[in-house]
Amino acid sequence: MDIMTTPTRTDQLFQTDSYLREFDARVIGVDEDRHGVILDRTALYPGGGGQPADHGTLSLNGSTYAVTGGKRDGDHIVHLLDPATPLPEAGATVSGSVDWDRRYALMRMHTALHILCGVVFRDYQSLVTGGNMEPDHARMDFEMDSADFTPVRVEEIRQHANEEIAAARDIRVVIHPRAEAIQIPDLIRTKINLLPEAIQEIRTIEIVGLDLQADGGTHVANTREIGGIEFTGTRSKGKINKRINIRLVDALTEPPTSA
Repeated sequence: MDIMTTPTRTDQLFQTDSYLREFDARVIGVDEDRHGVILDRTALYPGGGGQPADHGTLSLNGSTYAVTGGKRDGDHIVHLLDPATPLPEAGATVSGSVDWDRRYALMRMHTALHILCGVVFRDYQSLVTGGNMEPDHARMDFEMDSADFTPVRVEEIRQHANEEIAAARDIRVVIHPRAEAIQIPDLIRTKINLLPEAIQEIRTIEIVGLDLQADGGTHVANTREIGGIEFTGTRSKGKINKRINIRLVDALTEPPTSA
């Protein structure tokens, strides 16, 4: 992989502004093996934590390159391009665009999962054992005993989650030094701590009045943007591992254009 000497990292614009749809950047590296490019800055989320990578485009001198995915490579982000197109050269300046419909659907879904996680942790002290999302559906697994995972409890969780959505709670994003972040109680809601020791800055997502977690993905600015949660199924994955499948309903007609 050919990487220019500077800068030493990709500036992750999506970490502070999930609503940024377009950006300009410089190609600082070319990864021929993965048919991708590294940019000095990007608004395209590369995927992680159960959230898929953004799709979008890069434009250069009248040519458009489809971004089909992303990979983290240390402090750099490799944007994977359509293999049928040539790669831009290192040093080129490109204009990037996010596939907004897909991104906004994932933002709504991701925040909905945090609400679900927050409600289950608040009411039943259950940790997350797994999860995954797509723009139109998602699932989350919890550490919960079979005796407690009753239809009545599942309906309580659904009702309480929708109450939190309707409460129009703001979502706040803060990036903390690691030493400060690890002092926050219950910051990690997963059964396994997924924060490597090498990470020196920890980004938190707070649903004000409900939930505060370490998280690297994109989110809406207020819970009202989610609309509502519908449970599409439940499943026992073991004695103390229970799954809830969801989809969203009642989306906003016009999402906000800035956070």
